[in-house]
Amino acid sequence: MLLGRQAPGRCGYAVVDVEATGRSPWRHRVVEVAVVLLDRQLRVEGEFSTLIDPVGPVGPTHVHHISQDDVAGAPRFREVAPYLLELLAGRVLVGHHVSCDQAFLEREFARIGVSLPPVPLLCTMSLARGHLPNAAGHGLAACVEAAGLGWYPAHSALGDARATADLLRHCIRTPSCALTEWAGPLREAAGVPWPRLKQALSRRRAEQVPLILREAPFGPWPLGGESPGLVLTALGGERCPA
Repeated sequence: MLLGRQAPGRCGYAVVDVEATGRSPWRHRVVEVAVVLLDRQLRVEGEFSTLIDPVGPVGPTHVHHISQDDVAGAPRFREVAPYLLELLAGRVLVGHHVSCDQAFLEREFARIGVSLPPVPLLCTMSLARGHLPNAAGHGLAACVEAAGLGWYPAHSALGDARATADLLRHCIRTPSCALTEWAGPLREAAGVPWPRLKQALSRRRAEQVPLILREAPFGPWPLGGESPGLVLTALGGERCPA
């Protein structure tokens, strides 16, 4: 389900973020995933996000603020995997420390027998090292602060993905980082063949996959002000096609 109400395209950027039950893609599981789709000019085309049932403990609640009760009724990764493949296909994969998000996605897909193809990657952490010299660190929060992008709901997949998309725009539009440099990777990404996947057998043909979205108003918020909390939203009829 694209929150932006537009169908996924086949050219541009897919800004991804995952929250997980731990740090190891081999031993831990994705518990939330978000994708923000950007076109070639970095305009938002749509968004996708849901909590994921990891079929086990949710891990460090003190970090990602996801409780065991929150994932009750959430889809398993296999149930949203076909749609995720459609969203990512044909796009440059973007993330803050993108190799980490890529590794978790690769392992989740590998568990269901799907090999993700090699695609061009764009890491906003690497971009920030060159274009935000005054940042206090290279984590997403420090880079967002250095870029003057305001408050965002950190450690929520959609909040981090939106902030990463804004950070990408900030860095890539600086005079020292021309957007035209990415014409080649965009063409390469558009030509990569992607696998397709049928719906999970746990869902009837006409049944939709229920999603659970963690949402919060996006900043900027004034320094010292109280940021709004995250709200769990059962999307009802607004669901991922099975």
